[in-house]
Amino acid sequence: MLDKTYRPDEIEARQYDRWEAADAFAAHTGSNAVPYTIMMPPPNVTGSLHIGHALTFTIQDILIRYHRMLGRDALWQPGMDHAGIATQMVVERQLAEDGKTRHDLGREEFVKRVWQWKDESGGLIIRQLRRLGASADWAKERFTMDPGLSAAVRKVFVDLYKQKLIYRDKRLVNWDCKLHTAISDLEVEQREVKGHLWHFKYPIEGEEGRYIVVATTRPETMLGDTGVAVHPEDDRYENMVGKHAVLPLVGRRLPIVADDYADPEQGSGAVKMTPAHDFNDFEVGQRQSLEMVNIFDQDARLNDNVPEAYRGLDRYEARKRVVADLEAQGLVEKIDDHTHTVPYGDRSGVAIEPWLTDQWFVDAETLARPCIEAVEEGRTEFVPKQWENTYFAWMRDIQPWCVSRQLWWGHQIPAWYGPDGEIFVELAEEEAQAAAEAHYGKAVALERDPDVLDTWFSSALWPFSTIGWPEETPELARYYPGDVLVTGFDIIFFWVARMMMMGVHFMGDVPFRTVYIHALVRDEKGQKMSKSKGNILDPLVLIDEYGADAVRFTLAALAAQGRDIKLAEGRIAGYRNFATKIWNAARFCEMNGCAVPTGFAPESNAETVNRWIVSGVSRLGDRVAAAFEAYRFNEAAHELYHFIWHSYCDWYLEFAKPILQGEDQAAKAETKATAMWVLHRLLHLLQPLMPFLTEELWQTLGPKDSKPLISSAWPGTETSLLDDAAEAEMDWVIRLISEVRAVRSEMNVPPGARIPLMVRDVDAVSQARLGNHADVIRALARLDSVDSGDGAVPKGAVQSVIDGASLILPLSDVIDIDAERARLRREIDKLQAEIGKLDKKLANTSFLEKAPEHVVEEQRERKAEAERASAKLSDALERIASI
Repeated sequence: MLDKTYRPDEIEARQYDRWEAADAFAAHTGSNAVPYTIMMPPPNVTGSLHIGHALTFTIQDILIRYHRMLGRDALWQPGMDHAGIATQMVVERQLAEDGKTRHDLGREEFVKRVWQWKDESGGLIIRQLRRLGASADWAKERFTMDPGLSAAVRKVFVDLYKQKLIYRDKRLVNWDCKLHTAISDLEVEQREVKGHLWHFKYPIEGEEGRYIVVATTRPETMLGDTGVAVHPEDDRYENMVGKHAVLPLVGRRLPIVADDYADPEQGSGAVKMTPAHDFNDFEVGQRQSLEMVNIFDQDARLNDNVPEAYRGLDRYEARKRVVADLEAQGLVEKIDDHTHTVPYGDRSGVAIEPWLTDQWFVDAETLARPCIEAVEEGRTEFVPKQWENTYFAWMRDIQPWCVSRQLWWGHQIPAWYGPDGEIFVELAEEEAQAAAEAHYGKAVALERDPDVLDTWFSSALWPFSTIGWPEETPELARYYPGDVLVTGFDIIFFWVARMMMMGVHFMGDVPFRTVYIHALVRDEKGQKMSKSKGNILDPLVLIDEYGADAVRFTLAALAAQGRDIKLAEGRIAGYRNFATKIWNAARFCEMNGCAVPTGFAPESNAETVNRWIVSGVSRLGDRVAAAFEAYRFNEAAHELYHFIWHSYCDWYLEFAKPILQGEDQAAKAETKATAMWVLHRLLHLLQPLMPFLTEELWQTLGPKDSKPLISSAWPGTETSLLDDAAEAEMDWVIRLISEVRAVRSEMNVPPGARIPLMVRDVDAVSQARLGNHADVIRALARLDSVDSGDGAVPKGAVQSVIDGASLILPLSDVIDIDAERARLRREIDKLQAEIGKLDKKLANTSFLEKAPEHVVEEQRERKAEAERASAKLSDALERIASI
């Protein structure tokens, strides 16, 4: 027997353990079934579940569960990323508590300590994913530092190097001055800073008293200037191009060059060039053959490439000194207050320095070409399609990919240096030694490159390294390429594009056929969630409060393509109520002895109401399947919610009550069987979205000795179950009852009042329907009687129309018509006044410019809601005016 109350906290752990015990999540490599593969984006080993994770993993789990029920051999390949910087920082913080640094331990011992932390404390997020209901094939879980994946990483690096697609070069990188490593753009956060814009005068060589004015937000970098750029069509500087300015404080000659990068509309139109410390300047410097002068060390202190007075200064101290010295020379034209963005390391919290340094780079441009073609040709499709434009924009303007990091935790680069700096890249040190001996003609000492690879390098191999590559495993042959990748738009470039590059290059095919890009989860006002705003919703707290199924269903219901999710806790509470509604409906069926007898054939039902609900749930299955196939999870959730809450619970079970309480034994038996048969069908359809609740109900109310719902087949389309006539008939009954209920509500008819219904101009079909369902119409519409005769319309009656038939409700005996008319007018006037105020506010340009977007949207929604309410009351007033 089902408990009276639905308690998800008691159900969820029990059902998850049951699934795992039954090995229900496993893919079967030797199966004859068609494979279906999703590669789980590997969360960081240091991570914990946030609401964005909850969305992406819910969507993946819905797809896996749905395709598993379709009979596909579904592999959801799980795993974790070693998260180089994040993990190293965790362990370094632990060491700092003991007054130590990683250098006190040495590299080998430090790496051992990281592995120890990983084994003891890492992987919390994997345990949290189980709370969400994730049905990944945990037995196949991988880690990007596993021996097999590490072998794949080494092979890819060596192969790309020997194909001249990986090389060592001196280029600008994002340098973290605290962590002493290059970092990726994704690890950089842009912060808005209130600073200054300094305008400096650079003397023109040989022309005393003549200057060219440049502006900068970073005065200290002027010590590394090696040129000045102006636009080739800027007439102001036409006669300066080809001349030289003299760099103050340093004396370096700066060629004045013409380059399209300079914007005549910005500032003076002349731009100082610091190629070693600005990414744009670096590109100009390469085009114009400008000198690269690196003025910082790894701590962002000034080095020996600057005048002695500035050497060893911190960059911010140097800034003050440079400005003061230029002011003393009369070379500061003006200083403006200036708000601008500054890049900060998201881990270290310090400003990032573009730094010229020797690093390893991948020739991403060459690898990107066939990947662009793959999407152009439709071998990989993006959903929604507009994200292809973002992919193309990045791929067509791709820069060399810096893959080296100055860390200890990660895949150490398989490169060794000879005594003269010659590089030997091999899979193992023994092979490097052999290559060096062949090169030098004798054995020499080699020193291994201390750097490790960018975390994105190893995760770029995820779709094939996790299933055995470079070995030719059965899993590799069966599960590559994957069917779909589910991810957020923010890593289309960092991960999606790089998986494409590696997959196409090493496997000869794209890594996935579809890329589904989901939106961001924002707060209920549309604002990005952040700790500083205090608007973060923790999915684990929400699961504790409302259950995993309610959280999952909410995320799915809000996951409309191309639109960010505005998540309000009230929505989750609402879908918890939905789960409770299903539970109560199941209890109703159980308490009324509903069961599906052996041999039950729903297509042979005699009762119209039973034929209607069977036909409806059959069509529902097709709509839900179509929504899943099109990645329209919100539509699938809407269809299920509407049918279960309204068609099944609110209407069918109410229609069924008189039958279940009646004396017609055949109708009663048929209805008991149908009610449970439809419930079983609904549990199947709902299972991908609300797996815990549906499994619990199936276990209790499903056929005896049936296999778990997770392993059951998706209901197929059976045309014999469809009944257009029954659907049309019951739809008419529902609309009639709903219309009467609407009139009662609009006219403030007391809930307990029983009123008569007169139906006029009714055709033969509707007459038959009235006769068949008069009792249930009277009960559910709270009617005293239903009359379809030809009598005159009494005074004080409200009229409505349904399919040509007039519905007449005499109300003068139950409401005060004049008072009701006055009430409606007052309420309409009040709403119109509110609409007028909102119109005025929304027409105010100042309000639209200054108010946050979510506030403007709230005002628009308030106006629309008031307009809907006003229209509804106006309809009611029109009805009452006819009395």
